[in-house]
Amino acid sequence: MSRGIYIIANDRVIDQTIALIKSIRFYDAETPIMMIPYDDNYGAIADLLTTTYGVQIYEDLEFVNRLSIKLSDVFGQRFFARPNQFRKQACWFGPFDEFLYIDTDIVVFEKIADNLNYLSEYDFICCDYQHNGGIENVFSPKVIELNVFSEPELKDVFNCGFWGSKKGVITEDDLYATFEECAQHPEYFDFTQKTSDQPIINYMILKRVPKRFNIVRRPGGGPGNWGGSTRFQRDGFRLIDPNVNQPLQYLHWAGIRIEPGCPYWEIWEHYRYLNEEKPAYYPSVKRKKSLRQRLASLIKGR
Repeated sequence: MSRGIYIIANDRVIDQTIALIKSIRFYDAETPIMMIPYDDNYGAIADLLTTTYGVQIYEDLEFVNRLSIKLSDVFGQRFFARPNQFRKQACWFGPFDEFLYIDTDIVVFEKIADNLNYLSEYDFICCDYQHNGGIENVFSPKVIELNVFSEPELKDVFNCGFWGSKKGVITEDDLYATFEECAQHPEYFDFTQKTSDQPIINYMILKRVPKRFNIVRRPGGGPGNWGGSTRFQRDGFRLIDPNVNQPLQYLHWAGIRIEPGCPYWEIWEHYRYLNEEKPAYYPSVKRKKSLRQRLASLIKGR
C-alpha cells in the first residue's frame, strides 16, 4: 500500500510552495509528495521541486485537464471564481492508495502523513474547526430549510485546504453525478466569498462518504490551525494552542495574504528560508484598488 501527499501549485505561488515543502521535509524525509499543476504556468516550480526537493509531477496531465474542464463545464465556465481548484480532485485517481491533500498556504509542525493512520477506521479525514463557524462559505440556509442535510451532518463541514482519503472512495462517475446534482440546486451553496471547490466537495463528502472523521474530535480534542486566530503561542518555530494545551499540527493562512506583517509571519518566514539566507528586505507589492475604493477616491477628489 502506497501513501503520499498531493499539492496543487503553479509559478505564482513558488514561495508558498517552498515553505510548505520545507516544513513537510523537516519532519518527514520519506513520504512521497506529488504536485498537480494548477494551470499551464508551472515550469519554474516543477523544475525546482523535482530537482531540489524530489517532488513528483502528476503523470497524467491530460486527465487532470479533462477532469477540471468537464467538472467546471457542468456549471458553465464562468460560474466559478477559480475553476482550476477542481484539479485537486485528481487526487482520487493518482498513484497513492492513501493520501493527504494540502494547500500551499500551509506549513506543518509534525510528520503530517502519520494522520493517514486514521484511515484504518475511516474513509475520509479532515482536521479543522470550519464547523464552528456554521455553514458559511459552504452552504446556504436552504440546505437547512429543505432538510438536505441533518444538523449532525452539517457539523461535518470542513475546509478543503487539508484533507485525506483513499484511492477509489470517489469514482469519476461519483464526481460527475455530484456536480450534475449540485448544478441543479445552486441555491444550496454559499459562493459569496468566491469559494469554488469547497461547497461542492463538502456536498459530495457529506452525501457519499459516511465513514468520515475530523481529527480535532479525537479524544482530548485537537488544536486549532487557522492563521487568523490570535491565541496561539510561540514555542520556537512551532505554535501551541492554549485552549487544549497542544502543539498545532499545521497552520493555514486561509484567506490571509502571506507577507511581512501578516499573522505569524515569522513562522512562515522561518520555514520558507530554512537553510537559506533570508532577504534583507521585501519589496512592497502594489495592489489594485477595489471598485469601491476607486469610487471613494473619485468622490474625495483624489
